[in-house]
Amino acid sequence: MSAIARLFDPMVRLLMLALLLAIVFPVPESHEAIGQLVANGAVFFLFLLNGLRLPRDQVLRGVRDWRFHGALALWVFGAMLLGGWGLWQATGLIIPPLLALGFLYLGALPSTVQSATVYTSIANGNVAHAVVAAALLNVLGVFLSAPLFALFAGGESVPFDTSVLVRIAVILLLPFAIGQVLQPRFGELATKNPALTKWTDRIPIALAVYVAMSAAVNEDIWRNINGVEWTLMLAGVLAFLAYANVGSWLAGAALGLDRKDRIAYLFGGSQKSLAMGAPLATILFDPAMAGIILLPLLVYHFLQLVLAAPLASQLAQPGPG
Repeated sequence: MSAIARLFDPMVRLLMLALLLAIVFPVPESHEAIGQLVANGAVFFLFLLNGLRLPRDQVLRGVRDWRFHGALALWVFGAMLLGGWGLWQATGLIIPPLLALGFLYLGALPSTVQSATVYTSIANGNVAHAVVAAALLNVLGVFLSAPLFALFAGGESVPFDTSVLVRIAVILLLPFAIGQVLQPRFGELATKNPALTKWTDRIPIALAVYVAMSAAVNEDIWRNINGVEWTLMLAGVLAFLAYANVGSWLAGAALGLDRKDRIAYLFGGSQKSLAMGAPLATILFDPAMAGIILLPLLVYHFLQLVLAAPLASQLAQPGPG
């Protein structure tokens, strides 16, 4: 699949539409609370679907292969988090503080489920490892991303109190737990009917982005971030993308993984989940803050698709690890 084709992926098109609508027709400030409520309801449904679609045996298989999945979790929630922290520190004095904080937020997120698996398959990697790893990392992300981000950001930058924990529990953990309880009975409905879930797992993400970016537009994001700062942010995202891909590939080699496992490790370790990041941002931050903090993640999401397609095609060619 070509990079150009991935740019026109339905999810990418939907995100572009959400951003365009937020710029042209943002949620009025007087209705931001209603918009947030609608977005939260959509996120609740998204995590209910995630719970329904994740078979429990996948989690059990992943736990057994602790060497691969444990090392990948340490990379994603350790090395990638530290990389985001470093970029936050490096850019904090030259771009707006909230925009710089977005790099730390980016580093704290788990990898994607769909694209990490798809690109592993294209590259002839270990698809079974990729599927289990993506599922495990996203489950861990529900529990780890927010507290790790708050810990590194500091209490003054990101208040992480009981009310935040309650919102995470009610909007993310509760529906996921309900989905897992119902999975044996209704899981097949969610996994065997792609037409049913094709848009239901995309629209909540787009809604979360639309609500957050609307608030940022209402706060006059264009006046608060100038052209030079946009350019510096883009340079930071490119640096983080290079760090993620080169670092995860070398880490796989250091672990002594074979080529198929290294490919799964690469895409599991370098892709970042907008499906987790956008909903979580609307829970952690005020909408205007969320819109700015999400910007590095949104740019990273687009660029990782551009890079991953030709990279997967290249890795699919026989060659030395």
